[in-house]
Amino acid sequence: MAAKTKTPAKKKEPKHLDRDEFDLEEIAYTLTESMQENKIYTYTIYKHDELLEGTVVKMDANTKLIHIKDRYMGIHKIHFLDILKVSNVE
Repeated sequence: MAAKTKTPAKKKEPKHLDRDEFDLEEIAYTLTESMQENKIYTYTIYKHDELLEGTVVKMDANTKLIHIKDRYMGIHKIHFLDILKVSNVE
């Protein structure tokens, strides 16, 4: 009986990037500010080519989804860990 050879496992791309707690706290603070003060920010999202510009309308703690309303009144549901950077609109 021939021995089976294992094929090397492919490395899976992480679902979310690993970041330190300080970065996550800073993003959470800015998202809260955007929601409370209705401020418009530009969001850099993991695995998205384009920047998202809008304001946070809801933060769901259970699903960790951030609901962002863009200038066309469309709602984008983005996972908190997928938000890489939040910056002021220039």
